[in-house]
Amino acid sequence: MPPRKNAGFAKPQNAGATLKRIFSYMYGFKPQLFLIVFCIIISVSANVAGNYMLRPLIDKYIEPFIGQDNPDLSGFVSTIIMMSVIYLFGAVSTYIYQRIMVTVSTTTLFRIRTDLFNKMESLPIRYFDKHTHGELMSLYTNDADAVREMLSNSVAQFISSAITVLSVFVIMVVYSWQLTILVIVILFIMIQVIGVIGKNSGKGFKAQQESLGKVNGYIEELIEGQKVVKVFCHEEKANEEFQKLNENLCQASTRANTYANILMPIMNNLSYFHYAGTAIAGGIMAVKGIGGMTVGTVVSYLQFTRSFSQPITQLSQQLNSVLTALAGAERIFKVIDEEPEEDNGYVTLVNAEISADGTITETEKHTGFWAWKHPHKADGTVTYTKVEGKVEFDDVVFGYEPNKTVLNGISLYAKAGQKIAFVGSTGAGKTTITNLINRFYDVPDGKIRYDGININKIKKDDLRRSLSMVLQDTHLFTGTVMDNIRYGKLDATDEEVYKAAKLANADSFIKHLSDGYNTMLTADGSNLSQGQRQLLAIARASI
Repeated sequence: MPPRKNAGFAKPQNAGATLKRIFSYMYGFKPQLFLIVFCIIISVSANVAGNYMLRPLIDKYIEPFIGQDNPDLSGFVSTIIMMSVIYLFGAVSTYIYQRIMVTVSTTTLFRIRTDLFNKMESLPIRYFDKHTHGELMSLYTNDADAVREMLSNSVAQFISSAITVLSVFVIMVVYSWQLTILVIVILFIMIQVIGVIGKNSGKGFKAQQESLGKVNGYIEELIEGQKVVKVFCHEEKANEEFQKLNENLCQASTRANTYANILMPIMNNLSYFHYAGTAIAGGIMAVKGIGGMTVGTVVSYLQFTRSFSQPITQLSQQLNSVLTALAGAERIFKVIDEEPEEDNGYVTLVNAEISADGTITETEKHTGFWAWKHPHKADGTVTYTKVEGKVEFDDVVFGYEPNKTVLNGISLYAKAGQKIAFVGSTGAGKTTITNLINRFYDVPDGKIRYDGININKIKKDDLRRSLSMVLQDTHLFTGTVMDNIRYGKLDATDEEVYKAAKLANADSFIKHLSDGYNTMLTADGSNLSQGQRQLLAIARASI
């Protein structure tokens, strides 16, 4: 078997390009996105308008009412009602855009997962030799979920924050340009803090995702090989290996979250300082009547101060999920961008029938007779060759690694129907020969012929459809016994399934299962013995 490398994944190179690519998966959602932005604008406008109405509420009603015995509260009540209606509109708009954003984010993630799975199905076996199952599973779980978290929360939050900060800043300048200078100074400090901490924590989150993939890969392998671990009393050594990987993950997570977790306290303290400084300066200006400042203006301005700093604080709070999502998305897109398995074959497997004079012709009917359809590009003719199963290795050289040859100048010939056993020590190349016949790997030197045809000329799907293979390590899928046997031929009838089971001597034990052929198998057929699983694999191959 080829060596497996715990290689991990490269670090993200371009956050901007990754974000752009994530958003490209939102195609078809333009009306929903426009509605989301519209609802965000309404929500922000409602919040801004409510804060704006605090000034007349205080200056026209509350302050003049002080000391009056029977003030006229009609205008005060009308203003309160109007503010309540405005805030209600804002709350409803927030609810609407958040619900729509959930649909958009889950569908976007569905598309990304679909592309990832489709690409993974088209990757060559060599790719899976170099990456552990746990690393690949981590793409579908940890990395994909991080992207979902960002899409459902951070994207809408960013749009809302940007609109809020811009609109509030304009009103604050109109209220008092003197106080707004303090806002600009604090904003500059906040941006610098976010930039420095974000740069350092970003590296940590990338390393954290990579370490998490390696931990998942090791755990997945240990679970699959738990019996082997116990038989060889390998628990202590396995624990040592896990502790090393877990320690790397712990250190990466500590580095990432150390920077990320100090961001919020710093941002909050800056916001409190900003609020206190504005209150003091605004109070002095109101007492001295500088710039037409009133008590109502100060109160309203202070609310705008909160509305201004809160979105920036919230964005910094989302920094963790954004950085994690970008690291995860980069890993996902790295797999999606992998080159698929090449297939330059043009000889196909077709249903055929043979006439009395031995002429083979193609037919759409299921005749049980198969032939290779071989188009000749030189003269445009097509020839048909009966599928017999003759296999020939002609001076084949192969190695899983360029500098490690497994087969060197191997030549062999297997006649149709001939039974051949390969005997040799571990690593001699027995499994490798089977892998090469199925074109899981291409040989750099020599030729492999199937019924006299170079297998490089046969389309891989057709080549593999014409072959059946029962692996030493049997793998069964979650589903019924019948589904697992039918996996070898998805359009097989029930009668064909029964026939294949009888041929493999599996029919008798299947009938004694709780639901016969409809018995559900889970966890790789763990409710069956190893021998029974092997018989099902033989039935699947023979159908």
